[in-house]
Amino acid sequence: MFDPAIPATLKEILMRELDRDENLLWSAVPKPVFFNGPTTSAFLFAIPWTAFSVFWTVGAAGFKIPQFNQGEELFPLFGIPFFLIGIGLLSAPLWAYRSSLKTVYAITDRRAITVEGGMSYTIRSYRPEKLTEIFRREHQDGTGDIIITRIAWKNSEDKQMQELGFLRIRDAKNVEAMLNTLANHTVQPTAADDTFQNR
Repeated sequence: MFDPAIPATLKEILMRELDRDENLLWSAVPKPVFFNGPTTSAFLFAIPWTAFSVFWTVGAAGFKIPQFNQGEELFPLFGIPFFLIGIGLLSAPLWAYRSSLKTVYAITDRRAITVEGGMSYTIRSYRPEKLTEIFRREHQDGTGDIIITRIAWKNSEDKQMQELGFLRIRDAKNVEAMLNTLANHTVQPTAADDTFQNR
């Protein structure tokens, strides 16, 4: 059953992913947002970062336009990469919004599927045995996240964690119930679990 809000391109990708005798039970796109946890943090961090890089570059230039024929005045140009990094962080909410428009979630009679777009499409499959520890994070309007699994890694001294599953979906409670029903069914595996495909 396709959600009418799913773009034709995502429908085509999802249909190609299904096995010949696999039945689609539910599908939906996430609620698009500019600000979530990671993008909000990046945006707030970028404000002082970008402001300082502009202040430093202008100050180092002595409030003058750098002259490329004078080596001592090239020093302010070292601030430009930091300014560009700040612009990239400030645009994180925009990229998050665009990414949500290229994402679709699905439940079949065999597995849960996520298709996440960007420069390429990443497809993840979760068969019933991977759905035994899911949990729901829900808002007052019924939208929420169904977390299927977590990926943890260490970045320098900090431990990072990414939650994977159905994010920002409507009617999260009923979708969780469908996943729990699927988890209680025994099916014959036909493909590797948690596979990643780029298209």
